[in-house]
Amino acid sequence: MAAGAGVLRVGVAVVAALALAACGGGTIGEGPEGGQPNKNLVLIPGVKGEPFYISMECGAKKEAAKLGYQLTVQAPDRFEASQQTPIVTGVLATRPGAVLIAPTDDRAMINPMRQVKDAGIHVVEVDTTVTDPSISVSKISSDNEVGGRKAAETLAKLIGERGSVLVLNTKAGTSTTDARARGFEEAIKRYPNITYLGQEYTDNEPARAAQIVSGKLSAHPDLAGVFATNLNTGEGAATGLRNAGRTGEVKLVGFDASPKQVEELRTGGVDALIAQDPAVIGQQGVQQAVAAIEGRPAVPQIQTDLVAITKEDMEKQSRYFYRTEC
Repeated sequence: MAAGAGVLRVGVAVVAALALAACGGGTIGEGPEGGQPNKNLVLIPGVKGEPFYISMECGAKKEAAKLGYQLTVQAPDRFEASQQTPIVTGVLATRPGAVLIAPTDDRAMINPMRQVKDAGIHVVEVDTTVTDPSISVSKISSDNEVGGRKAAETLAKLIGERGSVLVLNTKAGTSTTDARARGFEEAIKRYPNITYLGQEYTDNEPARAAQIVSGKLSAHPDLAGVFATNLNTGEGAATGLRNAGRTGEVKLVGFDASPKQVEELRTGGVDALIAQDPAVIGQQGVQQAVAAIEGRPAVPQIQTDLVAITKEDMEKQSRYFYRTEC
């Protein structure tokens, strides 16, 4: 999709950075002495330790340092609204100028995020979003429906446009992965000899993804391909195929490019990856937060690059590989 009014496409690579720590203070939107912008930012990813969010953090920290702002990161241990909510409400006490957040549920996180907005703290959504469009000043993410369509087209080519295919999703209500599943379902309809078996939810657990794949292989001997909508489901699906001795025979397209998935691609456990550019999401999130703090207009929606990576071209696409540290 081309950029429209209020939508900006970004395709700039951002690499790793310098870590700065901060605490809050001062009036919302001002420094402790008044009259100056509050240069404290908080990034709340979806879960701690995932390479996607670490890469986002690296891009955000580098941009914050460049612009003279301080950024701290607080992440839940699990991708769950019940764990993210107290972190979100807790930032009210530190009074930052802006919060960058990847909401873990498109409905359950509305009220906590609204509390932050109502306190005068600017909110920027990075990667995932909530269904209430009025809370954030900007939303930065990949065009996930396009990513789902890329996955369908790539998988169809890999399986010779014939056989049954399955989608492994994470949790219902996760805006990004739901959009990927929609895009896949829309695109796979164009292939008359491919049977779409629908989607199964894994609760974002690799072990559950492996279990589902094992069950589908038994129920559908003609299973030809699997699309896993994020890195945890992709890792689990690869395990399920390996346990069944079907690696390479049943084609697997994953989403994201964690180090483990990149290694799976290199060794044949995964046949293709749809990679995002999380560092740029973090970079742009900081830019829009700073614009709002400083009284400049923020871009309401920004869409960043996606790319399909196969073993043949993976070294040329290595800038899209995710990081485990900054």
